[in-house]
Amino acid sequence: MSTNANLPDPRKNYLLASLSAEDFEHIRPRLEHLSFDLGAVLHESGDRMEYVYFPTTAIVSLLYIMENGATAEIGVVGNDGILGIELFMGGETTTNRAIIQSAGHAFRMRAKDMKTEFTLGGSFQKLLLRYTQALIAQISQTAVCNRLHSVDQQLCRWLLLSHDRLDSDKLVMTHDLISNMLGVRREGVTLAAQKLAARKLIKNVRGSITVLDRQGLEKAVCECYEVVNTEYNRLLGRGVSRTFA
Repeated sequence: MSTNANLPDPRKNYLLASLSAEDFEHIRPRLEHLSFDLGAVLHESGDRMEYVYFPTTAIVSLLYIMENGATAEIGVVGNDGILGIELFMGGETTTNRAIIQSAGHAFRMRAKDMKTEFTLGGSFQKLLLRYTQALIAQISQTAVCNRLHSVDQQLCRWLLLSHDRLDSDKLVMTHDLISNMLGVRREGVTLAAQKLAARKLIKNVRGSITVLDRQGLEKAVCECYEVVNTEYNRLLGRGVSRTFA
């Protein structure tokens, strides 16, 4: 993690970009720029929340950790949203681990500043509440997908969600990390990736996956992906998907 004096534009985060110029300039001095490496942990389950994060190019995975150490991803936050809804929803701690799924930039705000801004009401508060509902929909649909759909479909959904939040077609990610995100065996991820590569939907090389055929992935994915994007679009007026919007 590092700070940068030459700040990137915070409005590469959609929530911040949705604010009026006046509202954005009001909170801008409270935003601190950070860059994160792949695998960096922002918080663990049970940690007291000290910041909220607005990713711009980084992607954060929300993981639930079982007592035996098994993990499963319950949601993903990128340039579409904010990490740390617990703070303005009345909680001080979280039940999940937040880990950087894709290296990149983000802006953070101190917990006390977020609480102050939220209690003022207005458009900022309404925007955060609508995003919270969209994130809850994503978490709920992820639980359904993990229970009812094949590893092939889950991988398609995961790839599309990640692709939506990146400016590149290349995802730097190992099969081990993907298996931890999906809560399945590594062998299952490898087999699913090989199937997608054989259909020329992706290019699968060690340490990275490149999306070759976006529309093909959308045809192969289960309905969970579109359900989440439709709800996001309904609540926030913008589809996350590059093609469903």
